[in-house]
Amino acid sequence: MNGLMMNYQLTLDRILEHANSLYGTKKITTMLPDGTYHAYTYTDMYKRVKRLSKALTKLGIEVGDRVGTFAWNHYQHMELYFAIPGAGAVCHTLNIRLFPDQLTYIVDHAEDKIVFIDASLLPLYEPHAHKIDVVQHYVLINAPRDIKTSLPNVLFYEDLISDSDEDFEWRCTDENMAMGMCYTSGTTGNPKGALYSHRSMFLHTLAECQANALGISERDVVLPVVPQFHAMAWGLPYGCAAAGAEVIMPGPHLKPVPLASMIEEFRVTVAAGVPTIWNGLYHELKNNPRDISCIRALVVGGSAMPRNLTKAYESQLGVDVLHAWGMTELSPLGTVSNLSSHHEDLSDDEKWDVKATQGYPILGVEMRIATEEGEILPWDGETMGELQVRGPWVIRQYFKRDITEEYITDDGWFRTGDVSTVSPDGYMNITDRTKDLVKSGGEWISTVELENTIMGHENVLEAAVIAVPDDRWSERPMAVIVPTAENAVSADEVRSYLADKVAKFWIPEQIAFINEIPKTSVGKFDKKVLRAQHAEGDL
Repeated sequence: MNGLMMNYQLTLDRILEHANSLYGTKKITTMLPDGTYHAYTYTDMYKRVKRLSKALTKLGIEVGDRVGTFAWNHYQHMELYFAIPGAGAVCHTLNIRLFPDQLTYIVDHAEDKIVFIDASLLPLYEPHAHKIDVVQHYVLINAPRDIKTSLPNVLFYEDLISDSDEDFEWRCTDENMAMGMCYTSGTTGNPKGALYSHRSMFLHTLAECQANALGISERDVVLPVVPQFHAMAWGLPYGCAAAGAEVIMPGPHLKPVPLASMIEEFRVTVAAGVPTIWNGLYHELKNNPRDISCIRALVVGGSAMPRNLTKAYESQLGVDVLHAWGMTELSPLGTVSNLSSHHEDLSDDEKWDVKATQGYPILGVEMRIATEEGEILPWDGETMGELQVRGPWVIRQYFKRDITEEYITDDGWFRTGDVSTVSPDGYMNITDRTKDLVKSGGEWISTVELENTIMGHENVLEAAVIAVPDDRWSERPMAVIVPTAENAVSADEVRSYLADKVAKFWIPEQIAFINEIPKTSVGKFDKKVLRAQHAEGDL
């Protein structure tokens, strides 16, 4: 027997209508390129989104078409997050840090009909546009009238809105329609597209706002430093609209000084970004103190936050760090590392040990660890296996690709490629990526754990560990370190520091010091570049 429930489609226009009717006066503020601020309300955004959705349909956008965005975090990009799905199309966020070949591949593969581009980002896109055939219109955001561009069929963002009107009926009528798409950063092979439905993003939004997840509420002021092109800014624009939280968008200002100013001035309560962002902010605050005690959750994802950095934020700055884990393929949130009630009696050091893990799965995500042969492993906090997940916002295949056992198990679980342990109380801890583990003399060495331990040294800013060939042990770990200042630390000092903190066979013989560790387009250490540099003798 079917349930006698109302047929209520979980589409994103419902979130925007909710924000407009309940939280219409709450503000969305953007730091503009010149350092001044633009502020308006959810009701202002609602009206502009209606106009923009209608303008897209006038340009020939049909249900299911892909529309690209190549932009910073700002109010116009947030408008596009709602206007494109509202028109029945797919919001395809393009990563502004991709290599040119990857960018052209992605736009062509997605068959983007229109691409919205920030004027300041034209130099990144324009030189390669001649290789792209599918785009019918380019729409420039924040562009002066007299701008010179070689792009064909150029329109201006504000013209689309001013020439349109609010008399528009949302075209997202089915929750199973596609609403967004993000491509992986393509560390191996061509990037792969993860396609999200209205239903999956709506449920992800509800889950993100759970008290046991990020707990976003109407009382919060949220700063998404994580780029809008990176897994839909971790869903935060939708979570903020659903909860009625105020939003601070940093625009192109991602350096420590403006971020510190924004947090202090607007009394930000939730800020989200990758560890490299928070590492830079911490050192800025150490040298130039500001009051950022307003933050109740410094959300960190993308890669593991060094335990010592978490400790420094909490013990010195009074800021609660919230580790989270996810993937593009999960929309992206999967786990969070809030402390539970049974942790209350632990010492501070024991609490930081817990907070250094990626945490428990939020409601809607199931997880398990397994061997390469498919044996399901115990949650004992010690046994390592590949992390596998499933849930209503976990993809089952990539866009325009067949389902393969490389990504999906026979019984329908997504294979993350992360090697993890899970404690008896459900706290997951990523020990490495399957491709980054070092196997030395038949024993596994976790590069993530070794990196975090090295970064505990007060004179180490960043550290990455890679596997390098070894005649005797097959592989050995090599540490690549960025010191806090020139000659601030030596290789012998690093080895001495590690001596009582890790197993003896984990200590690297080879240690290189460099000015900056290469990073991927989403801010993770790019170990494939480091491995190539080592192979060519450049380290």
